Amino acid sequence: MGAPNCLVTNDWICGEYLRTRRGELTDALLQHVGITVASVLIALVVAVPLALLVRARPRFAGPVLGLTTLLYTVPSLAMFSLLLPFFGLSAALVVTGLVLYALTILVRNALAGLAAVPAETREAARGMGYGSLRLLWAVELPLALPVLMAGVRMATVSTIALTTIGSVVGRGGLGNLIEDALPTFFKAQVLAASVLCVLLAVVADLLLLGLQRLLTPWARIRTAPGGG
Repeated sequence: MGAPNCLVTNDWICGEYLRTRRGELTDALLQHVGITVASVLIALVVAVPLALLVRARPRFAGPVLGLTTLLYTVPSLAMFSLLLPFFGLSAALVVTGLVLYALTILVRNALAGLAAVPAETREAARGMGYGSLRLLWAVELPLALPVLMAGVRMATVSTIALTTIGSVVGRGGLGNLIEDALPTFFKAQVLAASVLCVLLAVVADLLLLGLQRLLTPWARIRTAPGGG
């Protein structure tokens, strides 16, 4: 008599589950990646102009930072409920909520990165004839990039975790599998989806770290032993 099927015995580790449900896992993972990428990119597009606005008009610092911090404290279920009348049960509902959460991290890091640009560097660029726009793109943003990318990494990992909450409206990626498995406590599905979520966060962080190193080669320069 053969060994009992791990799906029947409801084991935590079950190769049969991975083999028979590969399509479901792939679809959920792709949805999770899509929602995360869209949310972080939109948040970044919104955060950088907000940071520039705050830098140019310091009186807006309190309202902008206060509002983004306040939004981050709103429970995710309450956030989705507030957005539901505007977006319905759609991916846009989840993406919008995640964008609002990511803004807290990205706006502050964008401001910190811009503030870290040395004043003498700005003055030297202006002395070379750089206008405001060219100064921003050619000098300030590249020098602010390490701090900004650190914020993007944090926001991405946070968004990957928060995306699972989107399962309440059927747009939670891997969170959908976890929610579906909880009523019957389907162990293999809970474990597989949870492990994939953690691995996705680790891989995303490593990829962004590699992108940061690629975009900031000067940050890898070190003084040779003995000086010179």
